[in-house]
Amino acid sequence: YYDVSSSGLNFSGLLADMESAPDGSCFLLHACAHNPTGMDPTPSQWKEVSDVMKRKGHLPFFDCAYQGFASGDAPTDAAAIRLFVEEGHEMALVQSFSKNFGLYGQRVGALSFVSRDKEEADRVTSQLKIVARPMYSNPPLHGARIVSTVLDDEELTADFITECKGMADRINSMRVALRDGLAAAGSTKDWSHITTQIGMFAYSGLNKEQVDRMREEYAIYCTGDGRISMAGVTSKNVEYLAKAIHEVSK
Repeated sequence: YYDVSSSGLNFSGLLADMESAPDGSCFLLHACAHNPTGMDPTPSQWKEVSDVMKRKGHLPFFDCAYQGFASGDAPTDAAAIRLFVEEGHEMALVQSFSKNFGLYGQRVGALSFVSRDKEEADRVTSQLKIVARPMYSNPPLHGARIVSTVLDDEELTADFITECKGMADRINSMRVALRDGLAAAGSTKDWSHITTQIGMFAYSGLNKEQVDRMREEYAIYCTGDGRISMAGVTSKNVEYLAKAIHEVSK
């Protein structure tokens, strides 16, 4: 999926894997703000993915955990899902509201299926009940009712979209500040992928040795593959972060 050499999407490799997979395979697709890379397909690339999956009879299983944190507009972030529905796919969608509703402790989510007809929908529902009953029978309601209260009200939904955009804009501004900070620190490397990527994470391109140096020398922590949580970058620490990244990546 990801081309480390170009810090970008390996789209030809993605399509090749889908083409070579057995017909009727299930593919997990991130609807927006791909975790961990932050590299989403373009609308035209999503159309190509849809065409291949339709021809091969693959089952799309969408994971949508960051809606509203990619483009800053929640409906826009659902574009890939809506495309696949319009294209006539039978598909599944799992949504998390932990991040975009600030309900991490509540673990609120939804599992949805698009079936070919009512008979199939009834069979899917029956299977879901068989799985859900021994797992939890009845899930906690508090967080779910908060989400349903907001999304069932047009005015509250509009507020939700606006507030997500405020958070996305802040994260994007930190991407720009980090890229510019690296240039100001003296780095001559190409860090444009930091602003090309979207969502809550930046796949920095740092290797494990460089990540270890960040931790030991600068007390900056990120995952071993160089993934940075952009939500943790602020106007107060971005300069320090940029200088540290420059020092370990010279």
